Amino acid sequence: QVHLIESGGGWVQAGGSLRLSCAASGGRFSSDNMGWVRKAPGKEREVVASIKWSGSAADYAASVRGRFTISRDNTKEMVYLQMDKMKPEDTAVYYCAAAPVTYRAAIRLAEISSWGQGTQVTVSS
Repeated sequence: QVHLIESGGGWVQAGGSLRLSCAASGGRFSSDNMGWVRKAPGKEREVVASIKWSGSAADYAASVRGRFTISRDNTKEMVYLQMDKMKPEDTAVYYCAAAPVTYRAAIRLAEISSWGQGTQVTVSS
């Protein structure tokens, strides 16, 4: 399993931006799809963005499509989530996740093999 550490969470006003980073180590990072999963109080976990192992394709939840952008740098073993035009409903703990899926960009919760510890994102109105 790959070890994942997130950074970049914090507080932002609605309409603002944040960039999350995830550093990976100890696994086959460049062979796994990567994603960002969020968990808000009282809501189910949601895969908001995922990116294919090659970086050639990405998938987004409808709730963030057009506002969030996922990217990865396999040489640095890093994954990023650029969050723009943020809304109060984006408030959640965001987790970096790895999944050994290779034939599509999207990942499902049940496919995730490694999780980060999470980073809190708070968007005020």
